[in-house]
Amino acid sequence: MFFDTHAHLDLRDFAADREAVINRAREAGVDLIVNVGFNLQTARSTAELAQRHDFIYGAVGMHPHDAKDMDERVFDELKKLAGQPKIVAVGEIGLDYYRDHSPRDVQKSVFRRMIALAKEINKPIIIHDRDAHQDIFDIVKAEGAGDVGGVFHCYSGSWPLAREALKLGFYISLAGPLTFQNTGKLQEVAKMVPLDRLLIETDCPYLAPTPYRGKRNEPAYVAKVAERLAQIKKLPMEEVALQTRKNGIEAFNIPAKA
Repeated sequence: MFFDTHAHLDLRDFAADREAVINRAREAGVDLIVNVGFNLQTARSTAELAQRHDFIYGAVGMHPHDAKDMDERVFDELKKLAGQPKIVAVGEIGLDYYRDHSPRDVQKSVFRRMIALAKEINKPIIIHDRDAHQDIFDIVKAEGAGDVGGVFHCYSGSWPLAREALKLGFYISLAGPLTFQNTGKLQEVAKMVPLDRLLIETDCPYLAPTPYRGKRNEPAYVAKVAERLAQIKKLPMEEVALQTRKNGIEAFNIPAKA
């Protein structure tokens, strides 16, 4: 069984066939999904989706792209949603210096506030880090985010940075890019990070793995990430699938019945 630890099934990309996509995931052996909100609108739709499906959980947060839209009304509703039982994490949150859709000082302020919320309600965080490694780590350390832990999602950094994240108690999540050609840095990360600290994800509808690259991604394709990870680690596919599933359950404190 597979655990897709980061999906965006509530987006309009899936409006025409969402239930069929969810059914294909089940048929492919995906029995757990965390759907991730990144602003108030997607936080609401994530919470609704998690309520409709027993094997789908949710995360809510304010993505750095949307940090400029944070105000007290938005924060209060996010906090209320984050407290729901099927919402298992605060995220995705972090910094994005590649797009810079929000001013960097605003991104940092919102990131800190989201970490404080996670600590208040004792739920892990899901970190988005693009071209902002040093500031991410500085804030994570300064705000004591290691107290709740979480995951660096769709990891794209180096092994030395991953090692620092592990020291702080975080998991490393690998997605479709692991299957792409010329990804030596990611393959080193996959090789060096212990299997019991790795998660797998799709980040669908984005970043579909080979051989679906360029098409809409979906949770069923998380098996391709597991397959590539098993090749790199020279382990049976079943072992990788079961261990990453176990890791996800622990990372997000999913109830034992899962």
